Amino acid sequence: QVQLVESGGGVVQAGGSLRLSCATSETIVNTYTIDWYRQPPGNQREWVSTLTSRGGTTYTDSVKGRFTTSRDNAKNTVYLQMNNLKPEDTGTYYCRAWASRIYWGQGTQVTVSS
Repeated sequence: QVQLVESGGGVVQAGGSLRLSCATSETIVNTYTIDWYRQPPGNQREWVSTLTSRGGTTYTDSVKGRFTTSRDNAKNTVYLQMNNLKPEDTGTYYCRAWASRIYWGQGTQVTVSS
């Protein structure tokens, strides 16, 4: 059974940083595309970033220059480094793995206070 386990969320002041982790299996981390999504309070889930199996990255405009996604193959983990956080970054963050199938993690809460 494929599992994606997010961690690293918390409460931080505006301008602060957090690093989210998405722990999974060796197969997933090496061969699947890994996305990060977030769901702000009262809003729909929205795409944040993509990390392809070949290492290519893309980001939504609102986080470009502040967020970085990366992979640690030895730890079977994908990260989302979030710097210069803003209150509008508040939400539940999810990682999603997709190739032949799609898998979602359970989410981790990020709260940015002004």
